[in-house]
Amino acid sequence: MLKQRIVTALGLLLVALGALFFLSANGLALAMAVVVWIAGWEWSRLCGLVTKPSRFVLATALFSCFGGLLWLIPPTSLETLTTLTSLLIWVLGLGCAWWVLAVILVFTFPASAAVWQNSSILKVFAGLLTLLPFAVGVLLLRSAHASSLGIYYGAELLLTVLAMVWAADSGAYFAGKRFGKRKLMPKVSPGKTIEGLLGGLCAASIVALVGAWLLNIEPADWGFFVLASVLSVLASVFGDLTESMFKRQAGVKDSGRILPGHGGILDRIDSLTAALPVFALCYWLWIV
Repeated sequence: MLKQRIVTALGLLLVALGALFFLSANGLALAMAVVVWIAGWEWSRLCGLVTKPSRFVLATALFSCFGGLLWLIPPTSLETLTTLTSLLIWVLGLGCAWWVLAVILVFTFPASAAVWQNSSILKVFAGLLTLLPFAVGVLLLRSAHASSLGIYYGAELLLTVLAMVWAADSGAYFAGKRFGKRKLMPKVSPGKTIEGLLGGLCAASIVALVGAWLLNIEPADWGFFVLASVLSVLASVFGDLTESMFKRQAGVKDSGRILPGHGGILDRIDSLTAALPVFALCYWLWIV
């Protein structure tokens, strides 16, 4: 199982790097649309939809919402900040608002489940607010540019955010194994500890500082960059916990089986679905 997980992880890393650095804006948008469809198919299981036609309808509906945004605002138009319209800002803002609500739901679980556990509509809406801002955040960060340098560095910036989340996951795992004593959210995810969370934040902060240096960000802006990174990593923790909450309520261990040794697409992007909208919104606030 460990070998299978490592092979799959390496394959995913190569695919992610290829998409970041070699796909065009339209190509990346198409790739994200496919991710949204697959993740929507998996989310339908967490909504209690069991028949293939109903799951197909939900996945296609989420795909269509993302496609509608791409039709309104073509990916190639994102290369200039003037096209960062209020619509996309609202999408990111709604996504961040959802994660604030999700934090409350996680902290009050299982009592909070009484609000949404019997409502497929609320769970579908949660899926929309989870996946759509995530996909928009990917495209916006990929289109980012350094106006002072006159060059585009979106792929590098996006890779930095991914690296921070991955570092947080690894730091939390090793710190939790070595020092973990106090449970973080035992009713949602028994394995996570407060010590692991702190270890993950430390690891992510180091990656953020290295990333700020490599991206040639002005030293005066490092504080904001690290703050945005810490907020994003904290969000990533609750992205993971939120999916765990929905899976626990649905009685499933993994969201899917598409990735050998890892489960489903949702199991791999749960942290990123929260981190990327938060960082993208912070980035927009930083540059305007």
